[in-house]
Amino acid sequence: MKKNILISTGGSGGHVIPATILCEHLKDEFNIFITTDIRGIQFLDKNKYNIKIINAPKVSKNILLLPIKIFLLFSLTFKSFFFLKKKKIDILISTGGYMSLPLCIASKIFNIKLFLFEPNMVLGRSNKIFIKSCIKIFCYSNMIKNFPENLKNKISIIPALLRKEFYSIKMTEDKDKDKNINLLIIGGSQGAKLFDTIINESIIKLSKKYRIKIFQQTSFKKYKYLKNFYLKNNIENELFDFSGDLSKFMSKSNICITRAGASTLAELIYLNIPHIAVPLPTAKDNHQFENALFYQQHGCNWIMNEDEINIINLTDKLVNIIENKEGYLDKKKNMKNFNYQNTWNGINQKIITTINEN
Repeated sequence: MKKNILISTGGSGGHVIPATILCEHLKDEFNIFITTDIRGIQFLDKNKYNIKIINAPKVSKNILLLPIKIFLLFSLTFKSFFFLKKKKIDILISTGGYMSLPLCIASKIFNIKLFLFEPNMVLGRSNKIFIKSCIKIFCYSNMIKNFPENLKNKISIIPALLRKEFYSIKMTEDKDKDKNINLLIIGGSQGAKLFDTIINESIIKLSKKYRIKIFQQTSFKKYKYLKNFYLKNNIENELFDFSGDLSKFMSKSNICITRAGASTLAELIYLNIPHIAVPLPTAKDNHQFENALFYQQHGCNWIMNEDEINIINLTDKLVNIIENKEGYLDKKKNMKNFNYQNTWNGINQKIITTINEN
């Protein structure tokens, strides 16, 4: 009889995407359920997954609201307890986020095996709470910041999780940047004002020097503005939102400017796309910077801090990347070397074996 596994995830794309990848890896061996909150449901196909919405209260600094938050947390823990019992959950896998707290607490009370997943290079706050009681934590490295040294034996290192379609992507042959600059701009699920303003001014300057095409991820609210902006400046472009097929646009690109979410960086590096990472400055514990730094130390990208970016230095950086062919090819080579062990079957076997052996 198949065991029942619950994958608990947060409300951002950075939490939900790894949860769906884990589901794909495990669905043939186990019965899989997914929980998220009202924010995360927008990133999930209700017809594809067994989904339960649990809206955990966000931790507030307002002391006056603390009693209400504590009451809601206890209430949701009680609700989670009965959900785990009703579905006869054998194993809980948490991908982090505060909404996972009630389920993790309930799993501990119910003596359900707990596995954690940490894709970032800084241990998440929710994962940190339960690191002692988990069986194993899946990570991309054992050099994660804020990770207790005496608990590093709990780490199970796996290559970066990628959506299955990335393993079968055929890169567009005409990706030589000497012919065309196919610039991909990725703002992430949270969006970014920077990606709709300063970057666009730099693109105007580049378009006067190179033949350029833009693939840009943007929000519905900014779509019309950007479309008119590129039309006015006679710049070829394709715009898409977070739910769009990112792999399709990555396969056509040869340079990228991106936020530094763990999933996005892993996908760019797997496809050997040289990129400038612009970490989200408000990311908790500065984890996006640490993600980007991890790959920079392997020679895979460039980093620009958002508060240092202006039209001049961003344009200069892009021109340098375009003109310095040797540096560009070094980045591609380093990314290829970094990913040589990343295969779907290899990750699949590692995850399933780790779960079954524990």
